Amino acid sequence: MSVAASNPHGLFDCRDAYVAALEDMATTDDRIVAVVNDSVGSSKLGRFRDRFPDRLVNVGIAEQNMVSVAAGLANGGKVPFVSGAGCFLTARAMEQIKVDCGYSQANVKLCGISSGVAYGELGATHHSIEDVAWLRAIDKLTVIVPADPWQTDAAIRAAAAHDGPVYVRISRMPVPALDRDDTPFAIGRAETLREGGDVAIVASGTLVYRAIAAADILVGEGVAARVVNMATVSPIDAAALAAAAATGAIVTAEEGLAHGGLGGAVAEWCARHAPVPMRMLGFPGFLPTGSADWLMERFDLTATGIAAAVRDVLGQRAA
Repeated sequence: MSVAASNPHGLFDCRDAYVAALEDMATTDDRIVAVVNDSVGSSKLGRFRDRFPDRLVNVGIAEQNMVSVAAGLANGGKVPFVSGAGCFLTARAMEQIKVDCGYSQANVKLCGISSGVAYGELGATHHSIEDVAWLRAIDKLTVIVPADPWQTDAAIRAAAAHDGPVYVRISRMPVPALDRDDTPFAIGRAETLREGGDVAIVASGTLVYRAIAAADILVGEGVAARVVNMATVSPIDAAALAAAAATGAIVTAEEGLAHGGLGGAVAEWCARHAPVPMRMLGFPGFLPTGSADWLMERFDLTATGIAAAVRDVLGQRAA
């Protein structure tokens, strides 16, 4: 992908992949519009605004209105991409997301920018750690958490092609481009990045490359960990979870609440279909103020933290 290929340091801001995909689609599809809450800069949509000045709607700091305007545009035949900080888009406009998008099945694409703990030092009001848990509870709302720039690009294009409301969680925290087979992205289908039969690590977003690094640590200890990139949290890939559960133990890892989000979705499926010992890594609740890197370290959302959780769940299984 061009965004990745042009980066000499090997780490990428997935907002760049998002806006590149949006601009590219807009050149051939005049239904594509952007709706923002005074967030052109933070969404990196300045070039889109300059190229398509009549196709960017800035409602100001009014998130509820932003989502309702987008629903109206969708009802008029447009394909609106709503772009705003994940913490404000999901928390302030929850009723509009539920009713105007989910219940009404409006063809709105919600893009939560700078999600997770990317706003670090701004504290709990700006952390977006509840969004996946909240939104996966809304009926018929697709929830996608891409792991790298290629998958962000693919998810945005898949969201545009999907008929119905979609939430795409877009991180600005630097992540590497993952090594993967040339497998096309599909909504509802997970991606197995490492094979392994001793345990499964099911991760999303910024935790995926850390999960791979954890699997590399565990190889040196004789543990073969299966690594699953569960980019679509809702609807979740049942076949991938069945294969994960077949290892006998699962660790989930996400840059969000440890309950209710990806971990909750995996635990619910396993409780119904294939109960296995589990550990769910994530944040416990409201967080202290600190940098994103410090928060990830503090709450063990690192390769070493994931490897430690794997050892713990394997010890439980052996007990």
